[in-house]
Amino acid sequence: MGEAYHVRIAKDYLVFCAGHFITYAGDVCERLHGHNYRVTAEVYGPLDDNHYVIDFVAFRRAIKKIVDELDHHMLLPTEHPTIRVVANEREVEATFQDRRWVFPRGDCILLPVPNTTSELLARYIADRLLADLASRGERRPAKLRVEVDECFGNVAVCELE
Repeated sequence: MGEAYHVRIAKDYLVFCAGHFITYAGDVCERLHGHNYRVTAEVYGPLDDNHYVIDFVAFRRAIKKIVDELDHHMLLPTEHPTIRVVANEREVEATFQDRRWVFPRGDCILLPVPNTTSELLARYIADRLLADLASRGERRPAKLRVEVDECFGNVAVCELE
């Protein structure tokens, strides 16, 4: 029988409140709205020399930093084929067909995603976590799983192996 290990971080304070809108069905754009997102992350891999998969404290801090950066912001996709996002130092303008929104620049996070779905938010967070591990010289985990719950039960998951 083999051994497998993973750690899971699911703290009550890993929450961010953010506004967004997404497109669906090809050409439908929903109304601007917000969620109280909850983030959970798991790291899978072998035990290291210290007999743990990952340093809980450093991993929790990395997740918290990302969550705090997203908190109380408008999330806008910069790679969407029909939502156009243009930013300067003062403001961000987003347009979709005949609709237009203008936000203060400091209130926006411009995400390198084609849509601000919970699935792609999970991927964005996972990518940021992997970058944090690499910057600290940590080994890449066998698998990283990030869950983003957008409203107490609607959970999107990204798993990177």
